[in-house]
Amino acid sequence: MKNLQYIILTVLVFITSNTYSQCAMCKAVVENGDSGLAKGLNDGIVTLMIIPYILVAIVAFIIWRYYKKNK
Repeated sequence: MKNLQYIILTVLVFITSNTYSQCAMCKAVVENGDSGLAKGLNDGIVTLMIIPYILVAIVAFIIWRYYKKNK
C-alpha cells in the first residue's frame, strides 16, 4: 500500500497541465514579446529541468536495489 502511495505521488508531481518555470527576469523579458517565444522558452526550461530528476531517480533506484540485495 505504501508503494502505491509513492507511485501516485510521483505521478501527480510530474503531471501538470500548466507549468510556469521561468525565473522572474526571463518572464519579464518575454512578456513584452511574442507569446510563441514565451512558450518555447518555458518548454525549454522544463525540458532542462527533467535531466536532474532522472539522474536523482536513477541514483535512488541503485541505492534501493543495493539495500534490497543486502537484506
